[in-house]
Amino acid sequence: MVNPVVVGVDGSPSSLEAVEAAAREAALRGTGLRLVHAFGWPSPHVPPGMHPWSPNTAGLRELVDGTLAEAEQRARDAAPGVEITREVTVGEPLMVLEIESRTASLVVVGSRGLGGFGSLLLGSTAVHLAAHGHCPVLVVRGRPDPAGPVLLTVDGSPAGEAAVEFAFAEASRRGADLVALHVWNTWSEHAYEGPGDPLNVVADVERLQEEEQRLLDEAVAPWQARHPEVAVERRLVRSRIRPALIEASQEAQLLVTGARGRGGFTGLLLGSVSQALLHHAHCPVTVVRGKE
Repeated sequence: MVNPVVVGVDGSPSSLEAVEAAAREAALRGTGLRLVHAFGWPSPHVPPGMHPWSPNTAGLRELVDGTLAEAEQRARDAAPGVEITREVTVGEPLMVLEIESRTASLVVVGSRGLGGFGSLLLGSTAVHLAAHGHCPVLVVRGRPDPAGPVLLTVDGSPAGEAAVEFAFAEASRRGADLVALHVWNTWSEHAYEGPGDPLNVVADVERLQEEEQRLLDEAVAPWQARHPEVAVERRLVRSRIRPALIEASQEAQLLVTGARGRGGFTGLLLGSVSQALLHHAHCPVTVVRGKE
């Protein structure tokens, strides 16, 4: 059986949106859905002799049970028939979800969450999981176009191949078109950040463009051959990377990117481009880590 889809739950509106998205993903994959709620004590130290589930915390347990019951109902409404399990655990939320990712096919979180003991879904959680999770991580954000394509960012790195594979499989499951987008330029985005960045730093722009087109074609062609049912648009854009990807996400139902790229001006590094997508994309973002 396919490993379950795991979703972090804290009762916030963002987490409930994540639950609905996760339920639909589980239905597409024909697998179960696992609702996970993790929390720790407000202070760094548990009082001596007190267990987290002692009678003194009974009211807290009722609150958690109510949160999960609402989440489960939202999941059943979004995807009737999906098998749902719950997990409530005491622990640091980032670590709990990272551990869950080891046996999941996909981890889903919201882009915003609650503070306090139940803060599973703060922005730092999404970024941490995208960098350290053991399976693809879907961050639910923005207002996706349900009729839009799956948008794949292509950088041509070996590590990025896992994202290409995921994007084609996801487009096939959804019955959606796929736009494979490679953004290139003639400078390092780390060296130029202002609105007056030069567009012509090298002389042979045409030759460089041909190389970038070849990179895009070589990254996409093998997977396009394996998924003839997916209509693919290969899009080569000369622009600043982050703004171009964020703008393209306006027309998509899902954006898929690698966690780490080639480095340099075409690199999709989690600390820069991928973080920008997690915080500013107009649709949900799936970050897929390749082999190190």
